[in-house]
Amino acid sequence: MPESAQFKKNAQRQLNNTGLQANLQRFGQRFAKARAIAIAELEDFSGLRQRATAWRDLTLANLDDWLIRFETHAQRMGTQVHWATTAAEVNQIVLEIAHKNKVRKVIKSKSMVSEETGLNAALQQSGIDTIETDLGEYILQLAGEPPSHLVAPALHKNVEEVADLFQEHHHTPRQTDIPTLCREARHQLRPHFLSADMGISGGNFLVADTGALVLLTNEGNARLVTTLPRVHVAITGIEKVIPSLDALAPLLRLLPRSATGQSITNDVSLLTGPRRPGDLEGPEEHHVILVDGGRSELLGSELQPALRCIRCGACMNHCPVYQNIGGHAYGWVYPGPIGAVLTPAYLGLEHARDLPQAATLCGACEVVCPVSIPLPDLLRVWRQRSVSRGLRPWPERVLLRLWLWCAMHPLLYRWIHRRLSWLLRQLANDSGQITYFPGLTDWTQGRNLKAPDQPPFHAQWAQRHRS
Repeated sequence: MPESAQFKKNAQRQLNNTGLQANLQRFGQRFAKARAIAIAELEDFSGLRQRATAWRDLTLANLDDWLIRFETHAQRMGTQVHWATTAAEVNQIVLEIAHKNKVRKVIKSKSMVSEETGLNAALQQSGIDTIETDLGEYILQLAGEPPSHLVAPALHKNVEEVADLFQEHHHTPRQTDIPTLCREARHQLRPHFLSADMGISGGNFLVADTGALVLLTNEGNARLVTTLPRVHVAITGIEKVIPSLDALAPLLRLLPRSATGQSITNDVSLLTGPRRPGDLEGPEEHHVILVDGGRSELLGSELQPALRCIRCGACMNHCPVYQNIGGHAYGWVYPGPIGAVLTPAYLGLEHARDLPQAATLCGACEVVCPVSIPLPDLLRVWRQRSVSRGLRPWPERVLLRLWLWCAMHPLLYRWIHRRLSWLLRQLANDSGQITYFPGLTDWTQGRNLKAPDQPPFHAQWAQRHRS
């Protein structure tokens, strides 16, 4: 059973993890504040966002046509395009390419889709040495852990933990200076860059009218991964295709600002096929694997806007739930609000039934999304489907039906409301917060509830209406 099915247990464990809580608190609003400063630099953020959203919707409306167009132009450039429906097919294609080219070592740039497929394990089981080269991913590979954030995968670890990992695996003196640790990682990775037979990357965008693969990175490792080995394989979801370079322009301005608060990503690479005669660098073979993995099931449905996602992580940087439990609690590749929408779609709602509940529906995620994904609405869709399919616990379903019946009888509802409000005020502490409620200890253990106002809202509303 996927870890996503254990969300409640995972979340409780993470709330009780004092080390993680300290790391999350230190992370705090760092990305959110940087984003606010970077967005303020734009003269017309709203207009730019509307254009980016329109381009993404234009592609999704005729996704098959744009993918065929990308394939046609990419093949003209010498790229070999593969199609994969499932995770197993992705891994099989990569292994076939590796065996054909007698690959013994693979270096990887950050690829969330390869996390979906479990590619690293498949390669290592086939006897192929596999090394992550993104610094965060490299740290997590040493730790044997999955990423906890889309753009800062090792966000949940502090410098002391990284120092311990490097000392254990590198057999070097323990260092706690961050620049020194970065140099140590470079020293360890450089020989792998020079000796690898295959490089594997993700893909931020696919440009249909040129056949180009677009990569946005900050560390420079992706350029080494895609140019030094004899073979380069890019693995990306089918939803990443965009029509043209005109569509790419607003996305390039929005993605780094939304992700890390940068005006532009350090390295923007447009890759168009293998090395040609006269080229000084580049692979001898260039492959792109277009992955479905459940994405096509969202097309034409209420959940289609989720496919606009450009993996910036802004939604989780502003989500109060993510900021309290971290990414691993979600139990799969994509955490935060977007993960709570995508995981049920890709793994099945029965394997992630609690994830759509992992949100306050405060709306912050929708406000900051650079492509205007209505995440609260999509979470409600999953909640409705969960109830209609009987996937919610029976006490919850009984209470909701009881609440509905009472709400349809206003006099009874107000009578119950007055007495329940009185009880809640009795349970509140001196600060007006309820930290314990009989029968809801699991809920109150991780959060406080404000005591109800007096008089209640409907009485205040009636008084205001009369006045």
